[in-house]
Amino acid sequence: MDQILVLDYGSQYNALIVRRIEDLGVYSKLYPHTITAEEIRKIPDVRGIILSGGPNSVNDPDSPKLDPEILKLGIPVLGICYGYQLLSSLLGGKVSSSAFHEYGNTECSFDVSCPLFKGMKEHSLVYMSHGDTVVELPHGSKTICSSEHVKNGGLAFTDSVFGIQFHPEVTNTEEGKKILENFVFSICGAEKDFSLDSFIDDKIAQIRKEVGKDNVLLGISGGVDSAVTAVLIHKAIGDQLTPVFIDHGLLRKNEAEEVKKMFVEKLGIKVVSVDASELFLSRLKGVTDPETKRKIIGHTFIDVFVEETKKLHKNFKFLAQGTLYTDKVESGQGGSSAVIKSHHNVGGLPEKLGFKLIEPLDTLYKDEVREVGKKLGLDPSFVARQPFPGPGLAIRVLGEITPEKLAMVRESDAILREEVKKAGLENKIWQYFTVLTPIRSVGVMGDQRTYLYTVAIRAVTSVDGMTSDFYHFDMNFLSRVSTRIVNEVKGINRVVYDVTSKPPSTIEWE
Repeated sequence: MDQILVLDYGSQYNALIVRRIEDLGVYSKLYPHTITAEEIRKIPDVRGIILSGGPNSVNDPDSPKLDPEILKLGIPVLGICYGYQLLSSLLGGKVSSSAFHEYGNTECSFDVSCPLFKGMKEHSLVYMSHGDTVVELPHGSKTICSSEHVKNGGLAFTDSVFGIQFHPEVTNTEEGKKILENFVFSICGAEKDFSLDSFIDDKIAQIRKEVGKDNVLLGISGGVDSAVTAVLIHKAIGDQLTPVFIDHGLLRKNEAEEVKKMFVEKLGIKVVSVDASELFLSRLKGVTDPETKRKIIGHTFIDVFVEETKKLHKNFKFLAQGTLYTDKVESGQGGSSAVIKSHHNVGGLPEKLGFKLIEPLDTLYKDEVREVGKKLGLDPSFVARQPFPGPGLAIRVLGEITPEKLAMVRESDAILREEVKKAGLENKIWQYFTVLTPIRSVGVMGDQRTYLYTVAIRAVTSVDGMTSDFYHFDMNFLSRVSTRIVNEVKGINRVVYDVTSKPPSTIEWE
């Protein structure tokens, strides 16, 4: 099976490159930047190599490098952002810090005679994210694109070595898909032979082989990720899987009942249900730091799992989790990527527990998981459900968590979801929810002065969760939701709308 290697230089989007290649029907895998030419020679059917972006400067003596022998393998190479600067430096060009740093959408001009840009427009928007700039191209190379502030926005060194300053893998780059298509098919000559169907078959076979006759414990939250994980593993090993639903008291309105009903009645999978809400809330009492919240919730999940394992009197060898690749990237487990936030289902399961970890979805993004869910027979309406974080409403109550604050965010969120459904917007918005801020402000209700909390509405459009933009609600809709929240939810007298994209923000507030 043909494959494209992506070398990891620490970009938050490095795995997104892998994803985009696989969207084209070609297998791709992320490798450490320390891989050598000799190691690559041993990998079968490598048709191309992509060097990812990254946060470093090539002029830093300790910055990640590239084995120069890789450029002598005769395999096409594409450098992106840091990867482009690294190629330029390695080939004799000059890179320096720029007085103008480009972050975000930028208009770029392309040399469409270059095979990398075949069939493209001469001008279109790209997504830039860089501080350093290639100020002098290597001898023998030519400029293939440029922007207002970056003359050398890309290079062609030979007919098989290219570099570009922008990110073609993010959806903000208008013709990014076309660029990757040109590289993968026209330049690398790869063939389409990868699909999510083959992913499912491979994972089922892999799980059966790894688990054998042993038992698997799985924590389910009622979200899409854990449900798809449950169905996939259940197809592989049947009742050797024991899903445990832990109600941590941080779920949305009526969600606990809906989760239990869905697994038992719709999926036919036996579930062990545990109400551990008092334990979670007691451990979270007085905690305000978001990272500490996430870690407490993660550790408490593990503690509850251990206790339930003892009660079930089964010899569990494996613990399964619905971890996605975005979880790993943002928690610093995507290779060289920086830590953005901890996730309760990543970050080091204590070895003393004796569990082996199974994470069958950890190379997928959210929309891929939805497609896998459909292919596994899950109801389309369930598969399209809102993403919901493992720590639940704990990270949608900013600051200290109390039952009263949870009630405010739970009720306001229910109102927002109800109004979105009434307006027929469920399939137009990728994720929407409310956040209870720690801000209290003066208001007037019933001719009385109030000093109550502010709720923020967050609604975004996205494909994979790595980048997003806020949804452009009609103002009448926002007015209606705001009025209902203030009138129906005790403790709130002000509603605001978050109009920030990702980046620079994240989708969740904590």
